[in-house]
Amino acid sequence: MKEVGQRKGPKVLLYTFLVISSLLSLFPFYWMFVIGSNTTSSVNQFPPAMLPGTHFIENAMNVFDRIDFFGAMFNSFFISSTVTLSVLFFCSLAGFAFSKLQFEGKNLLFVFLLATMMIPPQLGLIPSFMIISSLGWIDTLQAVIVPAMVSAFGVFWMRQYISSAIPDELLEAARMDGCSTFRTYWNIVLPTVKPGLATLGIVTFMNTWNDFLWPLVVLKDRSVHTIQIALRTLNDVFYTDYSMILAGTFMATLPILIVFILFSRYFIAGLTEGAVKN
Repeated sequence: MKEVGQRKGPKVLLYTFLVISSLLSLFPFYWMFVIGSNTTSSVNQFPPAMLPGTHFIENAMNVFDRIDFFGAMFNSFFISSTVTLSVLFFCSLAGFAFSKLQFEGKNLLFVFLLATMMIPPQLGLIPSFMIISSLGWIDTLQAVIVPAMVSAFGVFWMRQYISSAIPDELLEAARMDGCSTFRTYWNIVLPTVKPGLATLGIVTFMNTWNDFLWPLVVLKDRSVHTIQIALRTLNDVFYTDYSMILAGTFMATLPILIVFILFSRYFIAGLTEGAVKN
């Protein structure tokens, strides 16, 4: 009996820690909904409102009247989805080349790629803007999509994942069966590295969806605004309606949560499947 009690003790502490951590992680999302469902005056009171109110629909309708909410959501979803698919393809292809193919200057190119990760992205704003402007892409979605189609972190991540997940004997067997290099990548490598692709997809989609600085620089017209820029325009000069802004932010966060849940399921399933293979 004492041994059973000793075993349950650490589990209870672990579960308690996990529950508390989960509640702390969910609290900002809950607080966002509380503010978005009350009025700004009730939120500014002390103590502030801690329970959801009855003004969420009213605040949401104010958001729809002020900005093209669904148009901005579509722009963000289109940009994030396109960038994510592009990053998954090109970064996995480059990662396969850096990890399994032999060519001259491979190590030097990879070191140069890693060095680009040390440069703050803000330093590239002006030259990137000049290039986009010379191409005539200002106020177009490709101004945000094209520069983000490949990421140095994505190439590094896929290179490390493929190096550890794909044995050289498997590639040699594919070559002996007559597979070309691209077919080996498409039919052998990609199905095996699904967990790595799912992880990279989650990170890329969320980063692209939340990106604010670069879209703010190149997207001026309201018709091409992403949801982050559209929500920024809700601020007035002399008065800020926090309830309306947080209601819009709450609705803009829902797609990220949905995508995260869907990708997490595939990620966990991929890890489980890989753990039981021989």
